[in-house]
Amino acid sequence: MNKNKTDKSIVMLTQWLGIALLAGIFIWGAVYLVKAYRYEQTNDAQIDAYLSPINAKVGGYIHAVYYKDNQKVSKGDTLAVIEADEYRLKRDAAAAELLSAKAKIPILDAGEQTQRKSIAVIEAQLAGAMAKLNQQQKEYERYKNLLADESTTQQKFDNISASLSIIQSDYNQTKASLQVAASKLNDFKVQHKALQAEIQIKEALLKRQELDIRYTVITAPFDGQIGKKNIQTGQLLQAGQTLAFMVSTAEEKWVMANFKETQIGSFRTGQKVFIEVDAFPAEQFNGVIESLSPATGSRYSLLPPDNATGNFVKIIQRIPVRIKLTDTPEKTARLSAGMNANVYVIKN
Repeated sequence: MNKNKTDKSIVMLTQWLGIALLAGIFIWGAVYLVKAYRYEQTNDAQIDAYLSPINAKVGGYIHAVYYKDNQKVSKGDTLAVIEADEYRLKRDAAAAELLSAKAKIPILDAGEQTQRKSIAVIEAQLAGAMAKLNQQQKEYERYKNLLADESTTQQKFDNISASLSIIQSDYNQTKASLQVAASKLNDFKVQHKALQAEIQIKEALLKRQELDIRYTVITAPFDGQIGKKNIQTGQLLQAGQTLAFMVSTAEEKWVMANFKETQIGSFRTGQKVFIEVDAFPAEQFNGVIESLSPATGSRYSLLPPDNATGNFVKIIQRIPVRIKLTDTPEKTARLSAGMNANVYVIKN
């Protein structure tokens, strides 16, 4: 009797399990058909975000590293320090060269002042030579008239004429000396301008050396989270080398979904989308289509396909679609770049 009751219970339990299984299959099929009717969907999608590289601006050996893998940092936090002794020596050398260049300014100024005084002396001499020349010319004209009247001798006239030539030569020499002195003064002015240009170059070089010293301290450019640490203390860095990648907490994230080319015929910018992320299966995220790629994903590959080179097999291509997340930043903050997602685009 108990055996019959047990058999009946097993049969009834089996029947209920079968009914539940059929109901589950029916519900799953109905949901799948509804989604297929209402949405264009793809599971070829990932969360994306801008990964900003943190690069060394100067080379050198790493003195210290102040961050760990996956650490959250704030803007201005020190991430690493490069040994700066060599850059300080270069800065000191640049500062000494600048001082040396500036020390030449008083020397040039003194030479210029001396030359101005020399010019003043020569100008005074030139004025005296001009007066003598005018006086001698008058004397020459007077003796010339006397000679014409036979009131003086030829020898006396020749002496006056020779004196005029000597005074004229002295005047010309003094005038030429003044021109040379003026030219030399102009040389001082040109040298002064060249020295000013040299000083500006030395100042720029000094600023560059000071800038290189500041670059030995590598800081976070914004608030965010660092990924994997790729450096160690004592490691030699080259200028431009990447220390780590950083994701900004202020930058928005988006979804890059690759739909089949047969699915995108009705897609348009602003069309509503909802997303299911594998990491949070019980939660739904919302978004809109932001843009569609102008080419298929295969066209961006290193070796794009060329169907004219051999046998042709038609393969459905995929079009990358960028989807903007419209949820609050607090909700999307948990999403990480690279997470897999299922994307559903609502059909119109």
